[in-house]
Amino acid sequence: MFYLAENTFTFAYPWAFLLFALLPLLALLRSKSGNQGAVIFSSLHILMRLGPVARGRAGGFRLASLFLSLICLVSALARPQIINRTEHISESGVELILAIDVSRSMQVEDFTIANSRANRLQAAKKVTRDFIHSRTTDRIGILAFAGRPYLASPLTMSKAWLEGPMGLERVDIGMVEDGTAIGSAIAAAAKRLDRRDSKSKVIVLLTDGVNNAGKLSPLEAAKLAKTLNIRIYTIAVGTYGDYVIQTPLGPQRLRQEFDEKTLQEIAKIADGKYFRAQDTSGLERIFADIDEMEKTEVIRHTRIEAAELFHWPAFAAIIFGLLTIIGEETFWRRYP
Repeated sequence: MFYLAENTFTFAYPWAFLLFALLPLLALLRSKSGNQGAVIFSSLHILMRLGPVARGRAGGFRLASLFLSLICLVSALARPQIINRTEHISESGVELILAIDVSRSMQVEDFTIANSRANRLQAAKKVTRDFIHSRTTDRIGILAFAGRPYLASPLTMSKAWLEGPMGLERVDIGMVEDGTAIGSAIAAAAKRLDRRDSKSKVIVLLTDGVNNAGKLSPLEAAKLAKTLNIRIYTIAVGTYGDYVIQTPLGPQRLRQEFDEKTLQEIAKIADGKYFRAQDTSGLERIFADIDEMEKTEVIRHTRIEAAELFHWPAFAAIIFGLLTIIGEETFWRRYP
């Protein structure tokens, strides 16, 4: 949860300023009311001693005091106030585990990054890194798997952790024994997510092969995830064909195989979706689609408070009004 605060100065009744339009009219009526024929001083003796400049200033002060009083009064009627708007924003993110295949076949260089050849794992890490950046309120974990699953990073909201040496950086081919244990990977990810209280729990499974290791079948693992209300998105990466990969025993020819039917069935059982990525841009579009489907719930509570300021111009209007009245009875008193 976080807060947004905004303070705005405004007037509750700005139409009150239309009263200023009456001031020229009042001045006009006063000018037509006839000659004053009076001395605006309490004593003729004082008047003669002040001289013409002081007499002019006294009349100016009287007029200024009256107009300032009226201006402050109208400003008070307009009700100046400071509006304090506070938003309490709480976001309910997704608990998500990225299960990434690190078997030897992920060495095949049939992807590109910045117009340079890249292997499947390099492309997968690049796209998942961008995906992690876009999921600002999610807890994300990283699970690498080949012949068995390995938790590379527990669920966390720290993007630095996920991208650092304890996250994506350590995900590499050969970190666990070779093979493709899809069922075991799903079960391990589901076990981690089962401990969470989030409303939305997701596994994104990225692989380029056929399940050939582990004791649990992929479909049984998918059914287990379904009972735990976990959705699974499956992504098959790579292209069909024969490839040569480097192994500890030297170059080895590899024929690419995909069990698309099983991956489709996994997604169907666990209320997810199956995707096929044959290049980097396709993989980016897939993760963009997943990003759209897994929206974060945002709840906003807005509180608005008004701090009234009308008493300040009202007080000023009273002061200037009193000065005008006192001046009329003393310094500016009229004598015929």
